[in-house]
Amino acid sequence: MTTIDHFNLRSFDLNLLVAFDALMAEGSVTKAARRLKIQQPAMSHSLSTLRVLLQDELFIRVGPTMQPTARAQSLAVPIRKALRQAQLALTGGAEFNPSTEERVFRIAMSPEIELLLIPDLTARLRRLAPGIKLLARVFPHEAVEPSLEDGSIDLAVGCTYTVTSRRSSEKLYDTGVSCCFNADLMTLSNPVGLTEYLSAEHSTISQNETLQGCIKDALEIAGVDINVVAAAPGYMSVLSAAQLSPVIATVPTRIAERYGPLLGLEVSPLPVSLTFPAVNMVWAKHADTDPANGWLRQQIRESFARTGLTEAIAEQEPGSSLVFA
Repeated sequence: MTTIDHFNLRSFDLNLLVAFDALMAEGSVTKAARRLKIQQPAMSHSLSTLRVLLQDELFIRVGPTMQPTARAQSLAVPIRKALRQAQLALTGGAEFNPSTEERVFRIAMSPEIELLLIPDLTARLRRLAPGIKLLARVFPHEAVEPSLEDGSIDLAVGCTYTVTSRRSSEKLYDTGVSCCFNADLMTLSNPVGLTEYLSAEHSTISQNETLQGCIKDALEIAGVDINVVAAAPGYMSVLSAAQLSPVIATVPTRIAERYGPLLGLEVSPLPVSLTFPAVNMVWAKHADTDPANGWLRQQIRESFARTGLTEAIAEQEPGSSLVFA
């Protein structure tokens, strides 16, 4: 067990940590004071005291907001974790109440999930939990585990996040792929034939240095090659390329069905079988019994179920998960 320096802690007003956390959340002295139900001069005094004690500006005014310094950013997660643990200890692990909770949930997402989940989950949270805010972040898979462990993010949802002994994971749905094209610019049958597909020019999603990007491995396994003329890290830019140019956009089926028609694109099944990893929801194993994390996971399940995006939901017991040892 780590030794606690009671003398130094006794000389430090722990209420200053609460003030710091409020400033990080609000980015404004006025809003932080309102959040803590104190006067603005009192909050300004707390900030001044923190600056002296920690020997750093902590927050610098940039336009209308107070931007955290590098020192403040390094302190934010440990302080938030300490306050959350203190709250749980003092309340005896009181039941999580989403209707009155005020907090920010941070979720790492792949670009596909960002487009599919954010609209529905935001609407759901505004209705059920008006004090809860959502911060979605696109994370490389290698950054997910340390961020889950240190509390920088609460969950990760995507197809590139691998399973380890320190994570719990739940399959949300299998990934299908479709193609989209502008019928005014391309004379193609629907469904698109294999010869048409292979002879056309293409736009694809890519987050690496290759034009084929995310579908490169799947194409090689299938033994086919396509002529990619435009690749981008975002699905909307790939679809917009197909809207304005005679190219086929190859994207996940759920993206194609939801956003293709909005851009006036035809949606066709892919004429070649490509295999992709399933979309999973992962979280730190120590959060298995955290009621807030569990509630968030359920909202994500129900958001996907409401839009009919996952067949796996119907086959699982509500709240069930796969825990990897």
